[in-house]
Amino acid sequence: MNSVLFVTWDGGGNVPPALGIAAELSRRGNAVRFLGHPSQRQAIEAAGFAAEAFRHAKPWSVLDARSGMTAPLGYAAVFTDRGIGDDLVASVKRERTDRVIIDGLLIGALDGARRAGIGYTALVHTLYGVMHNTLTRGPLALIARGKRFNPAQLYQAADHILAVTLEELDFGPHDGVDYTGPVLPKPVLPKPVLPEAVLPESVLPEASLPQPAGLGVRGDAHSASTPVVLVSLSTTYIEGQRETLQRILNALSRMPVHAIVTTGPAVDPTGLRAPENAEVHQYVPHDQLMSTASLVITHGGHATTMLALSHDLPLLIMPMNRAFDQPVIGRVIADQNAGLTIDKKATEAEIRGAVERLLPDPSPYRQAAARLGARIRSRNGAVAAADLIETDVPARQV
Repeated sequence: MNSVLFVTWDGGGNVPPALGIAAELSRRGNAVRFLGHPSQRQAIEAAGFAAEAFRHAKPWSVLDARSGMTAPLGYAAVFTDRGIGDDLVASVKRERTDRVIIDGLLIGALDGARRAGIGYTALVHTLYGVMHNTLTRGPLALIARGKRFNPAQLYQAADHILAVTLEELDFGPHDGVDYTGPVLPKPVLPKPVLPEAVLPESVLPEASLPQPAGLGVRGDAHSASTPVVLVSLSTTYIEGQRETLQRILNALSRMPVHAIVTTGPAVDPTGLRAPENAEVHQYVPHDQLMSTASLVITHGGHATTMLALSHDLPLLIMPMNRAFDQPVIGRVIADQNAGLTIDKKATEAEIRGAVERLLPDPSPYRQAAARLGARIRSRNGAVAAADLIETDVPARQV
């Protein structure tokens, strides 16, 4: 049995792949623990793993409101935080550790492990080409160099680079990168259910909410033949996200569809005006909804995009954060003809026009999505990643 340490951060879509791989390693008898921000403890422990909070890292929550340049600078401060590297080394000193898996954006953690002579695997939770370019070019690369980090060397020093995506989407091949395929959530229920019946975190029907008439969510019944459109933008705070969700709701209000919107913790569902053909929830597991959906409107986060494709669903991507992978994933999906990409400030008419192009079945978009979906389902990303981790060079003790 190996003792495995995952070093992560409070970032949204980076966490589920790590938890999925950790679950597979645990199933095989390995002892798994996580090191991350205090705000992650509840989710990590709910998944069945020990959670150790950073002690020297700068305070951070992905839900804190940041606008203008404070947002990218805040993320850069997390990625280049040497305190995370110090906490990693201290954790390895306290507890026997055979494998160390570090989120690929945490330059400070990668550097701390390298300096201490601790072997590590870099976990790339999106397209490797995007992550590598982000770390070696542009503003983040300048900040890293200013703090005397060399991200390219830190990647070269890794025992493994695991990319939980499809190689054909990643402008590859990239030397030294092991592609495991996406790590998808395991189905919780044997059949799809609608959100009214699934989780207490879902917002209650409008009649149960203490709010003015016409504000909040709808829970109206809809015909089984009515196309279901799932709408989900980022779970992190991004300026302007509530306004984009409202324009999407307005656009869909005039269409013969049933919209299901999940806002995540960064947007209050009761702050949205839902039309009669829509319902709004803060959280419902997407894998429970996609089996009934015909289309997904999303921000282009890697995890949501791969999950939608695994259900053969075309995508309308509206990148919310232009600084990282979302615009690139949007272009990739458009290039693959598996969906369309429009600006996050698109008008209601533009949103409606894109949905009208994507909804017909059959369509070239749906066929392309199904082709990629078959490729995703042909691999088990968690199993492939666990295989590589178990054959990795053990972490050198400090």
